[in-house]
Amino acid sequence: MDGAASGAASGAKRVRFHVVGGFLGAGKTTALLRLAAQFQADGLRVGLITNDQAANLVDTGAARAGGFRVEEVAGACFCCKFDDLARLAEKLRVEERPDVLIGEPVGSCTDLAATVVKPLERLYGQHYTLAPYSVLVDPTRARQLVLQRGFGGFSAKVAYLFLKQLEEADLIGLNKVDLLAPAERDELQAALAREFPKARVLPLSGLTGEGFADWRALLSEATPAGANIAAVDYDLYAEAEAELGWLNLAFAVAAPRPFDAEALVRDAVAALARELATLCRGEEGEVAHAKILFEADGATVIANHVGGGSAVRVSRPGPLRASRGRLIVNARVHLAPERLRAAADRALAQLFAPLAATATLLDAAQFRPGRPVPIHRDRSTSG
Repeated sequence: MDGAASGAASGAKRVRFHVVGGFLGAGKTTALLRLAAQFQADGLRVGLITNDQAANLVDTGAARAGGFRVEEVAGACFCCKFDDLARLAEKLRVEERPDVLIGEPVGSCTDLAATVVKPLERLYGQHYTLAPYSVLVDPTRARQLVLQRGFGGFSAKVAYLFLKQLEEADLIGLNKVDLLAPAERDELQAALAREFPKARVLPLSGLTGEGFADWRALLSEATPAGANIAAVDYDLYAEAEAELGWLNLAFAVAAPRPFDAEALVRDAVAALARELATLCRGEEGEVAHAKILFEADGATVIANHVGGGSAVRVSRPGPLRASRGRLIVNARVHLAPERLRAAADRALAQLFAPLAATATLLDAAQFRPGRPVPIHRDRSTSG
């Protein structure tokens, strides 16, 4: 019964609920869309719930482009918008009758075992069985934190968030192992297992699917979910999140002639990455991730960049030529939000000018996340 719902005592079907966390840039969306596609290929009905501090989330567009039913909790993390999470999960449960729900929380959030997984289990156990809580980690960040005892250009406070995310995991997925040599993979996996002995650590690649059979097997086990509740200093947690600049932009783009949308998003992310690299060097900042989506005529292309010297990647390619459409920009950077917005404006201007395109701003949000105030916090574990 891989990932499928189990029967409640009353005989009613319960939905298997997977909450999968991980720091910004860990590759969660790519991995979760592959996981959802595998469930779907096995004949299971799947629903997804994405999460962000503001509306216009690239990850939501990616999930819809993948053909999945998706709902979005916007305005704060799952823990602070728990009632919205529960409402949208119930909406999917009733309307879609899924076998599996997958929730992807904000990448800067921690303490999810206590504030999301356990409350879902306690309050809605008649509808859901909770899978072991997975946290995905990017190998560059894992190397910086666990082996080098640093965190790139991020501060020690932001490193605290990363550490707490891993501390509360039931399963740690070392993602993007396709980028690693075998010896480096083994070294990182061993270091994570040594540093976080309560979690099972497994290598994964959201891009190639490596390790997914093992991941799914562990997710289907009847083991306690959210068993590793961490002690979290909420003052430090709030200060860490407040160091991150958040930017979500949505534009209506129109040009006199059709253009190559895949080239547009790739070049736009590359231009933004260059702008941010210059700013971060001067201000001791760091890029967590930058994503740009363009959609037109029912088709979607997406490109992204994470820090740590990674290359720009077209995560959803497609032969899309269009003269108008909708462009969404998401960027999470250890940088002042107004500086982040200025960098994005410069980068986009470089791309639109040669196309003689106009970009009408539809929505904009630039801010530092506020203090997390969870609706529920369960301190006990079931294992």
